[in-house]
Amino acid sequence: MEYKITTRNELETIAIAQNIEAEKFPDMIICLEGDLGSGKTVFTKGFASSLGIDESITSPTFNIIKEYTTGEAPLYHMDVYRLNGDVSNLGLEEYYKKGGIVIIEWADTIEQYLPEERLDIKIKIIDEDTRVLIFKPHGKIYEDICEAVL
Repeated sequence: MEYKITTRNELETIAIAQNIEAEKFPDMIICLEGDLGSGKTVFTKGFASSLGIDESITSPTFNIIKEYTTGEAPLYHMDVYRLNGDVSNLGLEEYYKKGGIVIIEWADTIEQYLPEERLDIKIKIIDEDTRVLIFKPHGKIYEDICEAVL
């Protein structure tokens, strides 16, 4: 099942992320997909702010992984765009079991390395401000999250 939500500005995208954060749990995996400028990092900023992380959230394009440990739970923010699908030296599976939340930008490029249970969110650009977020839960816990907040 898929769920679709249209947002008309960044604040609405942030509000959706904050609603998802309210349902967080250890080892939660959120996989983001969308073109450049679609709002993947905006979503992550909203999620991080609800965790109480006050550090500036930027896309980890050159770092690949940014770890934020000052909030209610650790947040591992990844951008795998530059890896061309090769995550063999990243230790990705270790992050899945570190007890925090993993948010992966460009996750569709490494689909074979993603856990079976996760929440996929595809962000489509409609116009300068409007986005359609398509949520695809994989696993009961992610289905329950979507039912609770969307």
